[in-house]
Amino acid sequence: MVRTYDAGNYDCIVVGAGHAGCEAALASARMGVKTLVLSINLDSIAMMPCNPSIGGTGKGHLVKEIDALGGEMGLNIDRSFLQSKMLNSSKGPAVHSLRAQADKNKYHTEMKRVMENTEHLHVKQAEVSQIVIEDGKLKGVITQTGSYYKSNVIVLATGTYLGSTIFIGDALIQSGPNGLAASYDLVKDLKKHDIELRRFKTGTPARIDGRTLNYDEMEIQWGDKAYELFSFMNDHVELDEMPCWLTYTNQETHDVILNNLDRSGLFTGTIEGTGPRYCPSIETKLLRFTDKPRHQLFIEPEGRDTNEMYVQGMSTSMSEDVQLAFMRTIPGLRNCEIMRPAYAIEYDCINPLDLSLSLEFKEIEGLFSAGQFNGTSGYEEAAAQGLIAGINAALKVKGQSPFILDRSEAYIGVLIDDLVTKGTDEPYRMMTSRSEYRLLLRQDNADLRLTQKGYDIGLVKDSRYSKFTRKLQMIEEELMRVSKVTLKATDLNPIFEAMGIPVVTQGFKIIDLLKRPEIFYKHLESIDVNRPSDLTIDVIKQVEVSLKYEGYIKKQLQQVEKFKSLEEKKLPEGIDYSSIDGLRLEARQKLDAIKPTSIGQASRISGVSPADISVLLVYIEQFRRRGN
Repeated sequence: MVRTYDAGNYDCIVVGAGHAGCEAALASARMGVKTLVLSINLDSIAMMPCNPSIGGTGKGHLVKEIDALGGEMGLNIDRSFLQSKMLNSSKGPAVHSLRAQADKNKYHTEMKRVMENTEHLHVKQAEVSQIVIEDGKLKGVITQTGSYYKSNVIVLATGTYLGSTIFIGDALIQSGPNGLAASYDLVKDLKKHDIELRRFKTGTPARIDGRTLNYDEMEIQWGDKAYELFSFMNDHVELDEMPCWLTYTNQETHDVILNNLDRSGLFTGTIEGTGPRYCPSIETKLLRFTDKPRHQLFIEPEGRDTNEMYVQGMSTSMSEDVQLAFMRTIPGLRNCEIMRPAYAIEYDCINPLDLSLSLEFKEIEGLFSAGQFNGTSGYEEAAAQGLIAGINAALKVKGQSPFILDRSEAYIGVLIDDLVTKGTDEPYRMMTSRSEYRLLLRQDNADLRLTQKGYDIGLVKDSRYSKFTRKLQMIEEELMRVSKVTLKATDLNPIFEAMGIPVVTQGFKIIDLLKRPEIFYKHLESIDVNRPSDLTIDVIKQVEVSLKYEGYIKKQLQQVEKFKSLEEKKLPEGIDYSSIDGLRLEARQKLDAIKPTSIGQASRISGVSPADISVLLVYIEQFRRRGN
C-alpha cells in the first residue's frame, strides 16, 4: 500500500491532458480558477495518436466554435499547420468545413508551451489511481505515488488510456495509444464508485518511412492557395506548405488482406469493443464494399522534422508482416518500410447518459467528464467537450449556474445533447447532418453566435471581444450601405454581358444584386467605387450569405422559435415519473434514467413518444397551477 501525503489544494483538477483535458484546464484557469492538470506523461500533452490533422466535415465547425468561445485548438493549429483545405466548397455554406494538416510535434509543443505559461494553471506529470469521495462528496484524487491533491471539482478527460489494450495481429499489448503507459488502477476505482464503464475500440494506420516511397507513382495533393485559418483572431499566417499524396489500393492489395483475415484481431474475436462506424478498418471496408475495385489512400506528412508518413484510409489490426505485404502492392508504396505498425486499441469509457447537459455526473456532484471517455471519437469532439466541462467546472467553483449551449446555438450543443439525451452505442462522430439547424450553425459565423457568450462568462478576453464588436459594426454598416447604393445600368451591363446575364435598362441597389445567386462582391468590384477600403473578407462573406440565403435563414429561425418554446418548458427536479398516469412503462424508465431538464430534451429521448410528451405537458401545467 502506497503511503499518501497532502500534495496541495486546488479549486479544480483535470485528469488527462489530451485535447479534452487541455481545453478543460485552460478554460478553467483562464476564468480565474486555481487549476491542476495531471497527465500520465507530459510528452503526450495534446498528442495526436491518430491522424495528423484538425477539422474536416462537421469537425471544422466544432473547432471554429471552440475558438469563438475563447478556446485554444483553433489558435494552436494555426501555429502548426502544413497545409489547409476547405472541404465541400462546391456546396452551400452550411457544409463548408475547414481541414488543416498538422505538424504533430509542433502542435504538441505549442500547446504545452501555452499550458505551462497560463496563469492559475499548474501542470504536473502523474497517474491518477483513485477519485476520493467521502460521504457522497468529492474530495480529490490520489496518484500512483501517493500524492493526494484535494479539490471538490474534478474533470475526467482520460481519453483512450483507461484499461487500454493494443491489438496487432495475434499480439495483445497492455498499453495506451502510441506505446504510452495506460491506466488500470483508476478503472477499478471508478467501478467502486458505481460508474458504469463500457468497452469501445478505435484504431490507427501505419506510419511509413517517406524516404522509401516513390512519389512519381502517386498524385500530389496541395492545399488551397487562398487558405483560410481556424482562429477568428488570425488574419494571416505565413506558410511553407507541404504536400500530401494520393494513391489507391488494387485487387492484389485486396487479395492479400482477404486471404489473411485470420491475422486480424477484429475477425478472430480477440477484439470485443465497439468501433467507429464512420472510420472502418481496411478489412471492414473490403467486406462491406465488395463492389469497389479500389479504395483511395492519402499519404500525409506527420511533420517538418520527421520522415514519418501517415497512411490515411488504411486503419487495421492485422499482423505487422501482413501490413507490410499488402502495402507493398500499392503504387508508390511498393518498397515502403513501416516505422510504426497500425493497431487497434480497446479502452474503457462511460455511458454518457449518466451525465447532465453541463457534463457533470448526475449522481456525483462536482465530477465532470469530457472527451473520448464520454464515448466520442476525434480530437475536435474531445476538445469541444473539454471546453464546456472546463467552463462548467469553473462556474461550479464560483457558485454560478452552468453554461449550456442548446442545439440551435452550436454544433457543440448538438454534440452534447446527442450524447447525454440519446446516448451512443459506438464512438460518436460529429457530422453536419446531425444538426437540424445547420444553415444557422455555419462555421463562418461561429464568432457571431458565440463570442458574446464567451465574453459574458469571462473566457473571451478584451482583445478578442474588441475585434468581434468591430466586425459586428462593419457588417451592420455594410448592410446599411448596400441597401442605399444604386449601381447604374450602363455600368452593370458590361459585367452582365460578360457573365451571360441579360442586360438591364435601369439601375439596381447593391443589396438586390447580391441577393441573386450568381452575383458576388467580386463581380461588382470595378464599379462599386464607394466600397470601404477596410472591408474584410469575413465581413463580405457574412453579408453575401445573409442576403443570398435570407429566406431559408428566416425559415430556420422560425423553426428555432418553436424549438426554444419546448426548451423553455422546464421539468421540475425530482419528478417521480412512475406516479404520472398516462406515461408508458418504457417512457417512465427512460425519463427516470436520463432526468431531462425540459420538455424539449424529453422529446428527443429514444422511447419517449409524442403521446408521452402530451402527458408531461399536462403534468407541468397542473404542477404550475398548484403553485409548486
